Amino acid sequence: MAGRLSNMASRFMGRNSVVSRSVANSLPLRSGMGLPVGKPIVPNKPLKVNDELIWDNGTPFPEPCVDRIADTVGKYEALAWLCGGLSFFASLGLLAVWNDKASTIPFTPKVYPYDNLRVELGGEP
Repeated sequence: MAGRLSNMASRFMGRNSVVSRSVANSLPLRSGMGLPVGKPIVPNKPLKVNDELIWDNGTPFPEPCVDRIADTVGKYEALAWLCGGLSFFASLGLLAVWNDKASTIPFTPKVYPYDNLRVELGGEP
């Protein structure tokens, strides 16, 4: 696929242009990156129970797919942090609603000439 793309690009740009040479060199090699996670390992014996819960990408230290929560945070402390964060954002929203001047005056007040038509609207001359 990449070879066909490089051939089409070289035909389109001309055989000897700089762009065609760079496209021809970079497309077949995938920019030197290779596959994203390496080659898959084909199992040759039966898999262990819960083998799908281990992420083994070929490194010497496979890691679990499901992260374990550290013992440093208890469930009540986590609940306190959650309630504190939610109450902060709720109070911030209520403060924004309370301080919103635009909702009390939905349109801009019109300004008229002659001191805002004070005399014409029945005011003292």
